[in-house]
Amino acid sequence: MAEPIKITRSVSIDPGEIEENFVRASGPGGQNVNKVSSAVQLRFDLANSPSIPEPMKRRVASLAGKRLTKDGVLVITANTHRDQPMNRADALERLVGLLVAGAYVPKARIATRPTLASKQRRLQGKSIRSGVKQLRKIKPDID
Repeated sequence: MAEPIKITRSVSIDPGEIEENFVRASGPGGQNVNKVSSAVQLRFDLANSPSIPEPMKRRVASLAGKRLTKDGVLVITANTHRDQPMNRADALERLVGLLVAGAYVPKARIATRPTLASKQRRLQGKSIRSGVKQLRKIKPDID
């Protein structure tokens, strides 16, 4: 049995949950690109994965965007390299990166009011700028 893929200290996924399909890639490779299936299409069923907690699933789903199907399957295609093992490693690395990003709980922003000094600096900057523009309006006296 393959070793679990570690996402965080507490979350890891079983390699059996990942499905890989090899397809023909476009791009570099010359005549070889028409003969060899070097691109990797990695599929991970995010919606039905028992290893990922529900809040993390929601965050990953929002980060995934169009890479997530309606059924909740995450599809990552890698075809940047000419050989299959490198594309395979690239796709797996991108999946792990996406899951790690989804594991991070964003800190809630606390709304603060601007300080009196910052308000005064803003108004002072506006008045200086206004003065510059007023000077541009004045026509010079030609006598």
